[in-house]
Amino acid sequence: MTVLVTGGDGQLGRALAALDRPERRVLAMARGRLDITDPDAVRAAVAAARPAVVINAAAMTDVDAAEGDRDRAFAVNETGAAVVADACRHAGARLVQVSTNYVFDGAAPAPYGPDAAAAPHNVYGASKLAGEAAARAAYPDGAVVLRTSWVFSPTGRNFVRSIAAAAATRDRLDVVDDQSGRPTAAADLAVACLAVADAPAAGGIVHVGGDPPVTWYDFAVAIVDRLADRLDRRPAVVPVATAQVPRPARRPANGVLDCRSYVAATGRALPDWRPALDRVLAALSQETGGPERR
Repeated sequence: MTVLVTGGDGQLGRALAALDRPERRVLAMARGRLDITDPDAVRAAVAAARPAVVINAAAMTDVDAAEGDRDRAFAVNETGAAVVADACRHAGARLVQVSTNYVFDGAAPAPYGPDAAAAPHNVYGASKLAGEAAARAAYPDGAVVLRTSWVFSPTGRNFVRSIAAAAATRDRLDVVDDQSGRPTAAADLAVACLAVADAPAAGGIVHVGGDPPVTWYDFAVAIVDRLADRLDRRPAVVPVATAQVPRPARRPANGVLDCRSYVAATGRALPDWRPALDRVLAALSQETGGPERR
């Protein structure tokens, strides 16, 4: 069995590539090898690989940059999703289209289920929502949308790496405490993608994320606590309001996904992000020799 992964050089793509096994080969194709906005290239890649499953992990994920480059965001996140879905339909391969909690406005008082009304605040969320619709329209019987949130890993741009770097050089870290979500390790998300691909009951839209939900402030405290013995001086982590840290793209206040759909479809429990955080920080320490001491 072969699983073809687009966006193979991203956080999720790398994590999926690490799951390559003789009984289930994972062919992760980086952007330089496969442009998902090129229909001929995508159809040729899918035809050559003959995969049972395609996981579309390719996306423009820079939330703030998307505000200034709407055309590119929609080209990759919407058009690219449609192209991949069409190629999967022609090849008869199951598609897992990876999406985001940013399709929601964050105003609801409770976690968002798959059927909750989507109303994105920013270009990134709007483009990913359009990509969901495009993938399902192009391949209504074979595309599953898997929404997730707050992905982190030892590679790429993510919150854990940013906080770890800042903790090594600053005395104070201001972190918003009025946005909540589910931190999700890329390694755990990779396992979830394969679980959804294997689950006949998984269809339509499925939510998955790490457990338990936290605020960005809570997440930052957890990171700094684990780094404390590697630092000369523990920086203060200070809770602040979103309004005090203006960003180009507006974020949802409540980004917590209701993930019962994943548990029901796969029979698997939600991954605990805390052990995964330990592993990611250990990997970062091994790669860099730990946070730089002042």
